[in-house]
Amino acid sequence: MPVVTCIEDLRVLAQKRVPRMFYDYADSGSWTEGTYRANESDFKRILLRQRVAVDMSNRSLRTTMAGQSVAMPVAIAPTGLTGMQHADGEILAARAAEKFGVPFTLSTMSICSIEDIAAHTKAPFWFQLYWMRDRDFMERLMDRAKAAGVSALVLTLDLQVLGQRHKDIKNGLTAPPKPTLANILNLMMKPRWCLGMAGTKRHGFGNLIGHAKGVSDMSSLGAWTREQFDPQLNWNDVEWIKKRWGGKLILKGIMDVEDARLAADSGADALIVSNHGGRQLDGAPSSIAALPYIASEVGSRIEVWMDGGIRSGQDVLKAVALGAKGTMIGRAFLYGLGAMGEAGVTQCLEIIAKELDVTMAFCGHTDIRKVDTGILLPGSLQR
Repeated sequence: MPVVTCIEDLRVLAQKRVPRMFYDYADSGSWTEGTYRANESDFKRILLRQRVAVDMSNRSLRTTMAGQSVAMPVAIAPTGLTGMQHADGEILAARAAEKFGVPFTLSTMSICSIEDIAAHTKAPFWFQLYWMRDRDFMERLMDRAKAAGVSALVLTLDLQVLGQRHKDIKNGLTAPPKPTLANILNLMMKPRWCLGMAGTKRHGFGNLIGHAKGVSDMSSLGAWTREQFDPQLNWNDVEWIKKRWGGKLILKGIMDVEDARLAADSGADALIVSNHGGRQLDGAPSSIAALPYIASEVGSRIEVWMDGGIRSGQDVLKAVALGAKGTMIGRAFLYGLGAMGEAGVTQCLEIIAKELDVTMAFCGHTDIRKVDTGILLPGSLQR
């Protein structure tokens, strides 16, 4: 077993073990992938102030996100096709998150269903919803989420149209993979993945197949999905969702100060500064570059979180310093899942927590809730 010391080690291992089309689905962006790369590289421009002769004992990473106590300001982000990174992937990730004490968010486009997660965990989890033309189906999805004990709804706002992801097109992405010669040859190189998939019946989109009208298998699902994402989504629809759901609502996909003001006006409990991992508008700024402007504008009115590019505990600390009350990780946990299943997700969370704890200490702080821009070298974000 290789020695794993950082998230990059998990990424390398996942790339070896996950079929190419699913690894590329997770680890890629749209068009030139410029925004996807900036999400990660812009963190490196932010420099930390090292402090000495400060009492570093009794450190605490514990805080809250949308009123929920969390072991650190990190939640697992909603990611589609998680169950194709590893058999039963959503269940395994939810278990790891529950044991560690951080929230897990299930995607609408997951392989395992809402009911699967509820049956295999005890802690309340979050559910991510897309705005679709079929309102009856959306209402039934929300009702299923309530019945499963979902404690917060995450409404994704930045997928009214789909960004062009060149690798997915070239790979002919489907779930499960089509039995083409290229796919068969690639799968022959991934015996762990194939063995896991042979041991589960969860190979399709569990929240959709058998629930959405006219969707009975993967072939009918493709046509349904292309027709369902609704480009007419607007703030009146967000208000309808809030009233229909009735519980905690988190808005994901905010990258502009004006949109942040509207999100705060909507009465949502939190917003997530996010460019969909660089998978939508290529050429948009990184999430970490947009964060301080949005946090400064609306942070007193609504909880501001961020996702995109987080690969370490240091990245989490920098986001908190710039105004984030919480963060979400997507690719980082997917690397762990693809590398080693549930144990890999646990190791991902442990790595981030240790890096966050040690770095906070070096910066002279012992309570994550008191971290602010004082830990950053002035002007480093603009370098």
